[in-house]
Amino acid sequence: MHSVTAAVTARIVERSRETRADYLERMEAARQAGPGRGKLSCANWAHAFAASPDGDKQQMRNPTAPNIAIVSAYNDMLSAHQPYERFPEILRQAAREVGATAQYAGGVPAMCDGVTQGRPGMELSLFSRDVIAMATAVALTHDAFDASVLLGICDKIVPGLFIGAAAFGHLPAIFVPSGPMTSGISNAEKARVRGLYAEGKATRDELLDSEMKSYHGPGTCTFYGTANTNQMMMELTGLHLPGTAFVSPNTPLRDALTAAAPKRAVAIRDGGDDYTPFSAVVDAKSIVNAIAGLMATGGSTNHTLHILAMARAAGILVTWEDFDDLSRVTPLIARVYPNGTEDVNAFHAAGGMSFVTRTLLDAGLVHDDVRTVAGAGLRRYIQEPFLDGGKLVWRDGPAVSLNRDILRPVDDPFQPEGGMRLLTGPLGRGVIKTSAVKPEHRIIEAPALVFDDQDDLLAAHGRGELNRDFIAVVRFQGPRANGMPELHSLSPPLGVQLDKGFKVALVTDGRMSGASGKVPAAIHMTPEASVGGPLAYIRNGDILRLDAEGGTLEIQIDVRELMSRERAVAPRPASGYGRELFGWMRRAAGPADTGACALFEDA
Repeated sequence: MHSVTAAVTARIVERSRETRADYLERMEAARQAGPGRGKLSCANWAHAFAASPDGDKQQMRNPTAPNIAIVSAYNDMLSAHQPYERFPEILRQAAREVGATAQYAGGVPAMCDGVTQGRPGMELSLFSRDVIAMATAVALTHDAFDASVLLGICDKIVPGLFIGAAAFGHLPAIFVPSGPMTSGISNAEKARVRGLYAEGKATRDELLDSEMKSYHGPGTCTFYGTANTNQMMMELTGLHLPGTAFVSPNTPLRDALTAAAPKRAVAIRDGGDDYTPFSAVVDAKSIVNAIAGLMATGGSTNHTLHILAMARAAGILVTWEDFDDLSRVTPLIARVYPNGTEDVNAFHAAGGMSFVTRTLLDAGLVHDDVRTVAGAGLRRYIQEPFLDGGKLVWRDGPAVSLNRDILRPVDDPFQPEGGMRLLTGPLGRGVIKTSAVKPEHRIIEAPALVFDDQDDLLAAHGRGELNRDFIAVVRFQGPRANGMPELHSLSPPLGVQLDKGFKVALVTDGRMSGASGKVPAAIHMTPEASVGGPLAYIRNGDILRLDAEGGTLEIQIDVRELMSRERAVAPRPASGYGRELFGWMRRAAGPADTGACALFEDA
């Protein structure tokens, strides 16, 4: 193991000693209690399969026969989740083939950040993760299951399913993705038209035509944002079957992988020969593996929030310092749009996750000695799935990159460090994604332009007021202020100013999308402005210095003078679009550097 990777893992283990022991004790108690159906009255148990087919009813009469829970985020609005409409029947039939049953235990909400970007609904996005976790718990709390298969792929959905599954960590859990849509127009062309529209040089019809050629069918969006970063993480934490992440939907191989999931879940249930519960798969080492993968591939900044909350749900305490230390020793070996020009389909064709996993293992940057749903050892994940005469088989993936513009070895990386950096200084703590930012843009000193709402910045751009060097401070966007929406709609106008030759950056206590790109952005700043964080005291014209290389965010004024100013008042939380229902979550949310989660009582 690399010495830093080993050291970070060791300190996470030590930091988490009490919380992890408590979690594992609770999971063992749940295991010893056994599936609840064995303790239910006949009337209660009959309710659980009253509507099942006759063949399944006969099987379910046997209290020891395996029963698999299906928890799904299916809906028609998310292209990545639309294929899940077909999955339950595939899963049920596959379970029958191994003497088990599978039941659709419950659905969870799945909102599309791509639809809600820049809209009021985006203020519900982050907290939808916590709602999904609770909905997963509701689905599994019927206590009638030996394992679960979890159908989710996009931004907050996989983290929410993960947190919910952690509450039932005595059960095996296998995540079942749907895969990416086929590639549309080039990312460069998409970005070109977006830039033209931001400058008023393309019509809305021209923009919509371009976007429809990009987002055109079932499957995940093909850029490397949060959804596809989720899939990378599920591979490196061992919660996918190997090589499952980037196989397109509605193909024979995708269906074969879907059918394999409940069969494997039956094999690793309690009472079988290879009991592998969620709580054994997810430990400090698998979480470090996920973080290393995030850095090596330039994944979504959203996971500097999600991984903290996901790990904490399993009794594992992770900090941004852990991310920063791992980033400094994990080279960037992948470039996928927006960090590069090619999409995840090209990444998969170039070697994809099997190459990334092999490369990180051989460099000692991830742990092999972990348990996975596929068996012992992460090295199982250097394999790729194939159909051989209609039978699902796995073979070793490529040992060398098939396209060095997309994937490279650790001795010739795209950059020697990973894609993120912790920022500290008198304005608080935040993170920045550096992998898509050119080196010449990583250090910027400029006057602040302060906005209390993203729409105010967009309006200033429309009035031509941003033709200058500036660092935009967009505050009151944290979890307790308005739910911490993504501010991806700011990327096009800020990118236009950068392209004009101005020095431009963003500082915010909000989030940027996993698709954030070339503009340097200090995000997730904490303490957030609404609770009296330093951003609440910045004024227009204050000189800020953002140094992504050194990991600092400074203001050229004494911090005592800064904090003696009159504090800006947060706007009253807006209502409508369901936002008024989430007030308790805003009040309960922890800070960004603990995951911005509302589910932990000590937040």
